Amino acid sequence: MVSIRPVQPDDIGQLYAISLKTGDAGKDATPLHRDGRLIGHIYSAPYAKLLPELVFVAEDGEGVFGYISGAFDTVAFEDRLEREWWPGLRRQYAASSGDPTLWDADQRRISAIHRPNRVPTFLTDRFPAHIHMNLLPRAQGKGIGTALLGRWIENARAKGVKGIHLGANSGNHGAIRFWSSRGFVPVELPAGLASETTVWFGQSL
Repeated sequence: MVSIRPVQPDDIGQLYAISLKTGDAGKDATPLHRDGRLIGHIYSAPYAKLLPELVFVAEDGEGVFGYISGAFDTVAFEDRLEREWWPGLRRQYAASSGDPTLWDADQRRISAIHRPNRVPTFLTDRFPAHIHMNLLPRAQGKGIGTALLGRWIENARAKGVKGIHLGANSGNHGAIRFWSSRGFVPVELPAGLASETTVWFGQSL
């Protein structure tokens, strides 16, 4: 029996674990990191801490194995991260230094904490909300992602959200197929804003 429910404080440790286990373009990123909490610091924990009403988890008899997180107003959430989330982490982690082309995975994540990229207004003007979703391998291909997404979109529509965007790793072909089959369309960013490693998607509600 699988249940989809709002996140609870006791789930946050598992959100960190799922973020790590899916953090290498959908594969296990454990071998890449000395600090296994860095991915969760960026993609899951701040949502569970600051916007728990917008985080849903999937749980079965073995525990929580998937989540969806996000924000209805991306710009406002980025501002809130600057006030309430990043400062504590910046005190905990010294900024990465040296040649960025030589940084390891930890250093790249720490750099993102110190110098987070803001989502271009080209995206947020049309699709002000954003989401992240990750599932452990035992949950994939069973409709769990569709159920989590449906719960989040239902909530967003009820609040009058006009559009949602997300970024998928260009190497995560399973994720790209999933989003493409769930009403999300690729959004081509203007020259200078596009990334070789990220495919951006948007959906109007």
